[in-house]
Amino acid sequence: MDYNNNNDTTSLFKHLLFVFTLFLLSCADNDIKIYKDASQPIESRVDDLLGRMTLEEKFWQLFMIPGDLSDGREKYKHGIFGFQIATKGKSSGNAEQLLDYSEGGTAKETAILINDIQKYFIEETRLGIPIIPFDEALHGLIREGATTFPQSIGLAASFNTPLMSEVAKAIAMETKTRGIRQVLSPVINIARDVRWGRTEETYGEDPFLTSEMAVAYISPFEKLGVLTTPKHFVSNVGDGGRDSYPIHFNDRLMEEIYFPAFKASVQKAKAWSIMTSYNSYDGTQATANNWLLNTVLKKDWGFDGFVISDAGATGGANVLHFTAKNYEESTQQAIEAGLDVIFQTSYKHYPLFYKAFETGMIKQTAIDEAVRRVLRAKFKLGLFEDPYINPEDASKWNANKEHRLLARKAAHESVVLLKNEAQTLPFSKDIKSIAVIGTDAIEARLGGYSGPGNESISILKGLQNKFKKGVNIKYVAGPGRSSDNFQTIPSEYLYTLKNGEKKQGLEGRYYNNIKLSGTPDLIRVDSKIDFRWTLFSPDQEKINYDYYSVQWNGNIRSPKTGMIDIGIKGDDGYRLYINNKLILDNWKKQSVQQLTVPYYFEKGKSYAIKIEYYETIGNVWFKLIWNAELSNSWQEKINKAVAIAKNSDVAVVCVGIEEGEFKDRAYLSLPGHQESLIKAVAATGKPMVVVLVGGSAITMDAWSNHAQAIVDVWYPGDEGGSAIADVLFGDYNPAGRLPITFPVHEAQLPLYYNHKPTGRGDDYINLTGKPLFPFGFGLSYTSFDYSDIQLENQTINTGEKTRVTCKVTNTGNYDGDEVVQLYIKDLFATVARPIIELKGFQRIHLKKGETKEVTFDIDSETLKMLNKEMKWVVEPGDFRVLIGTSSNNIQLRTTLKVVK
Repeated sequence: MDYNNNNDTTSLFKHLLFVFTLFLLSCADNDIKIYKDASQPIESRVDDLLGRMTLEEKFWQLFMIPGDLSDGREKYKHGIFGFQIATKGKSSGNAEQLLDYSEGGTAKETAILINDIQKYFIEETRLGIPIIPFDEALHGLIREGATTFPQSIGLAASFNTPLMSEVAKAIAMETKTRGIRQVLSPVINIARDVRWGRTEETYGEDPFLTSEMAVAYISPFEKLGVLTTPKHFVSNVGDGGRDSYPIHFNDRLMEEIYFPAFKASVQKAKAWSIMTSYNSYDGTQATANNWLLNTVLKKDWGFDGFVISDAGATGGANVLHFTAKNYEESTQQAIEAGLDVIFQTSYKHYPLFYKAFETGMIKQTAIDEAVRRVLRAKFKLGLFEDPYINPEDASKWNANKEHRLLARKAAHESVVLLKNEAQTLPFSKDIKSIAVIGTDAIEARLGGYSGPGNESISILKGLQNKFKKGVNIKYVAGPGRSSDNFQTIPSEYLYTLKNGEKKQGLEGRYYNNIKLSGTPDLIRVDSKIDFRWTLFSPDQEKINYDYYSVQWNGNIRSPKTGMIDIGIKGDDGYRLYINNKLILDNWKKQSVQQLTVPYYFEKGKSYAIKIEYYETIGNVWFKLIWNAELSNSWQEKINKAVAIAKNSDVAVVCVGIEEGEFKDRAYLSLPGHQESLIKAVAATGKPMVVVLVGGSAITMDAWSNHAQAIVDVWYPGDEGGSAIADVLFGDYNPAGRLPITFPVHEAQLPLYYNHKPTGRGDDYINLTGKPLFPFGFGLSYTSFDYSDIQLENQTINTGEKTRVTCKVTNTGNYDGDEVVQLYIKDLFATVARPIIELKGFQRIHLKKGETKEVTFDIDSETLKMLNKEMKWVVEPGDFRVLIGTSSNNIQLRTTLKVVK
């Protein structure tokens, strides 16, 4: 071609332009997506993906809910952080199903469902960002077919971190093979006040024990590619042992007691997620506390993961703490203060939080930083390359034989023998009959945040399995854990006539004033009068939280003829009318009370009933009660228990407590008439063991002297009944230790072993300051002798380390475990130090007559303290090195000198 020709030149230009256009189109069609290239560094992939995202797509990466895709895939076209997978028809559109673990698919069904959900997000959303399926796994995945291990407090009672790691690895395998890649566990709050209802979920009162257990739990999960979420950052139990109470601790207390476990979780165990607490800290809600989240956690500790709120907590600034005027302001405060992911209960809540994003209230840098942390985690998990799992693996790993055996081992090691007079335990296997008493013997309770269990073995079943022939095992329920002499009147005895139609319940007319005046702001039929409006109003949209009145009208029928006590339990003021006659007048504001009056009813006859109530401050309990269907039958139930005990060789009395989230305990005694049961059975003179079921301390002053043996089994998991039977009849020698202090009386609380020296003494004028059972306490069927304590170096420099050794000998008649505990006491310091501090522990097994040498390393971590300038240092001086069987039973001691 002759390019000197003008026409040819034009043609060439057009040709080149065409080629260049094709090149540009080719580049556009083959956009290099760095975020999909696994060979690229994670941060480069995050940068690339973040730069492609719309505001909506960014928001949805910061939003997590329970659910799946059953409520409409189109709703999630912009993606989502992840789901707590709902199975068997559950949907994220139903808020009432939040954290409901009563149902669920099999392991294989869950894996198939999660694969299907991942496939949608990867193949049908614009950017193909996978989700992080999440769930709870405090002491076992909370789903059908998963193995349930002993409750967290029981695992802590084992004082065995290698065992904890085994348990955690088993749970992680059952979790990951279902496709679940994040667990909202563990709870590592410090339980210094055992009135707290969530003590059972923790590892106890001590920061060292909690840190060691936390690291042992978290590390296997993170190594297997399942994110953990230590919670609740940073302290969610306040004055009076009440959950989510405001915290006002100083910096020294936080650094010494409440931060260590979280810091160890992040820096040692590499936890990739943290959950905030509901409460406020120093006046600012934890969910939006810039100092806690941005300064301490992310800046000072170098945390690279993401922070999630507790369920529903992001809006808590305006509905609970009243530090934000609406949801969008609450959202702005949280995201800009370091919260990364909003955990809510339903899809339908998202507009409440998205508004702050779409109106530009939140700094773009804060949004991008939060999204960056989430994307980083998803890349770290390898979800972009390998999002699916083999459903067959789920069936293989969930509740397999090895995990079942491990659950039994963990239950064995969690049992704490508290008392054993005259070697009552172990019982002889030559006995012919056993009286098993108490509802806890058959319930196989698993504790808070537990799934349905996997063929959980009750105490009764465990005993029956052990003695299949030749032993007569008789069971009776006893009086149970309830002591109510009144009950809420069931809806079947209440009705209202509306337009000639009979409806169960009473018609309530609600007013936004306290005088029952004007036009009602809400009219509805309440099936029964049993309300706990402690966080919200009777109707969030229509009725004030703290200033309203209600009038209920309708009819009541009685199931029997005779005098029945009827009344109200709850906040005053209230009035009760029957057949238009005022029978109970408490129209004043004073306190929560239970007031009843006798009234003569005829069976089947209808009586007009009216209740009037007003409230001026909020936080309400209110019940309409009677004793129509109750009788004083608890004594009869105790009599039946006594009868079978008299006719048995031994008695196993199983008693327990009620506790849990939002179930703090004012009294630590056994509820109901269980104490009377224990004393009555003891009076038969038959050998008796009291088996305590529960996750916290129990006061025993009223009955402990009547019991020959006491065993604390916590909530022992699926194999609990078998393990308890092994302990009671000598096939396993218990060696668990208390991770919390048991007080003599609630008046001593809070009570913990590692307090600082007092200005005077510990005692009251009418009660000792010492506990009933101290931290670290636990007995054995055998005995141990401690000897030959030796320091490798009696004197070290501040930067050096040494080790201490001692010998432990089994001097009794049984093989068994011993938990050797190392405590340190700083004899003189520039600031007050704890009277003693746990700094090491080892659980060792010794055959009878065997001696073993135990070694503990002592280094700067062991001896460090916060000085006056709030710096971690090792101060020169003398340190008492203490080795014992509990915080209150030191067997050996020596002194280590530290010099500059």
